[in-house]
Amino acid sequence: MSSAPIPFWRPDIHADRRPALLARGRVKAALRRWFEERGLTEVEAAILQLSPGNETHLHGFGTTLIDNAAQPHPYYLHTSPEFACKKLLAAGETRIFDFARVFRNRERTALHHPEFTMLEWYRSGEDYEVLMADCSALMAEAARAVGATALRWRGVEADPFAEPERLTLHEAFARHVGIDLLATVSSDGETDRAAFAAQAERAGIRLAADDSWSDIFSRVLSERIEPHIGRGRATILCEYPISEAALARPKPGDPRVAERFELYACGVELANAFGELTDPAEQRRRFEADMDEKELIYGERYPVDEDFLAALAGMPAASGIALGFDRLVMLVTGARRIEDVLWTPVAEPGRGDA
Repeated sequence: MSSAPIPFWRPDIHADRRPALLARGRVKAALRRWFEERGLTEVEAAILQLSPGNETHLHGFGTTLIDNAAQPHPYYLHTSPEFACKKLLAAGETRIFDFARVFRNRERTALHHPEFTMLEWYRSGEDYEVLMADCSALMAEAARAVGATALRWRGVEADPFAEPERLTLHEAFARHVGIDLLATVSSDGETDRAAFAAQAERAGIRLAADDSWSDIFSRVLSERIEPHIGRGRATILCEYPISEAALARPKPGDPRVAERFELYACGVELANAFGELTDPAEQRRRFEADMDEKELIYGERYPVDEDFLAALAGMPAASGIALGFDRLVMLVTGARRIEDVLWTPVAEPGRGDA
C-alpha cells in the first residue's frame, strides 16, 4: 500500500526544496534578460481560450465562461500560448516571448505535470535555424545562472556549453534502429504503414494490429532513439516527416519533411520548434484530420479556433519554439522530478498536497 506524499509546505521539506526553487528564479531572470537584450518583447497570452489546441494526443482542461446574460460558454485552459502569440504576429509584433503557465490533462510523470511553464518565442521573418542557435545559447545561459557545469538526468550528462549535435529523423532511424524512414513517406507526404511496420518488426519493435504509421513512429522514437540522444552534448533532432508536424511548413526541396526540430539533452525532450505554417486552408485540413483521429481514439474533439485561422491568413513568415522551462531547470539543478522545481505542485487527486 503506497503512502501519501509528504506535503510540500512542511518546513523541513521546503528547506530541502528551496535551493532548486531559488535556482529557478535565477534561470528565469537570466533568460528574460537574454531575450530583452536581443530586442524580443515579453507578452502575456490569455490562459482562457476557445480551443486548447487541435493535436490528436493533446488533452485540455475544460471550463465554463458565464457571460453578462448568465449564459454558459465552453472555454479551455490553454495547452500552449501558440495561437495567441501567432495572433500577435498577425497584429504586427515581430519578436516576442512568453513565460506561459499552461495546462495539460492526462500528463503526470517525473517529467510531466498538469500545470507547468512553457517558454515560447517567435521570430517574424527569420528562419527556424535561428532558433537552433537560440537553444544553444539559452542552455549555456541557464547553466551559468546557477553555476552548473553539466546538465544531468538519471545518471546521464550533457555539456550545456557544447555545440549541439544536429541529426535528421532519417539519420536517427537509420543509425539507432536500422530503419529507412523516408522510404515509407511519399513525395506528397502520404505514409506507407505496411512498409513501416515490416521494417519495425524486423528491428524487434512490438506492434499492435491497429497501430497506425504515426503510432509506430512514436514508439520507435521513444523506445529506441530518445534514450540515446543528447548524451555528452545536446541533440537537435530535425526534419520530421510532414505527417508529424501539424503546425510546420514543408521543407523547401523535400516535401516529405517539415521545418520542425526538437531539442534533447540527457535523453529529455526540451523544446519543439517550427518554421510556421501560414496557409489557413492547409492548417484547417490538418486540424480536422487530427480531430477526426482524436474522436476515433478518445471519443472527443475540440473546436477549431476560427479567429486563429483568420489571423493566420495575415501572419507573416515566422519561426516559433516552445521550451519546457521546468525541464531545463531540472537539468541544470540535477533535480529528480519536475515537482522538485515547482514552488507549489498540483495536489494529486484524493491524496492531499504533492
